[in-house]
Amino acid sequence: MAKAQDLIGYCGLYCGDCPGHTGTVANLAAELRKELRRYRFDKMADALAKVSFFREFKNYGPCYSLLGTMMKMHCKKGCKGNGGPPQCKVRACALRKKLDGCCQCADFAACDTLKFLEPHHGVAHLKNLRKLKRQGPGVFVRGKRHWYAPQ
Repeated sequence: MAKAQDLIGYCGLYCGDCPGHTGTVANLAAELRKELRRYRFDKMADALAKVSFFREFKNYGPCYSLLGTMMKMHCKKGCKGNGGPPQCKVRACALRKKLDGCCQCADFAACDTLKFLEPHHGVAHLKNLRKLKRQGPGVFVRGKRHWYAPQ
């Protein structure tokens, strides 16, 4: 098991808060698929799709497939253990600059490399990086962290 401080991503996000690391989404998707199979819900969805109130059940197949994809959301290594996206430009940049994290870079607040996080995390990574810079990793892992923060 990784130490808490080892789960601080270079970008400032905490891997321990990620649904891929916790396995929550993957486990729930697996449970739901199991229950859907138990009830043979594919047959029920076909019948329900013919009722105007339940016509969205025509999308049952793609929904079931999506749950299968969600079951693959596992990442136990964390960013610093080479988990997450293998082609992560943030990790590559930090390693190239020999940094433990982007908070050690003077340019992190205006960094274009970090901008890809904004659609999914808002400015959470920037808030976390400022906190890491100010308080250090020990306080960061014990305190409130951001996974999403609006712009």
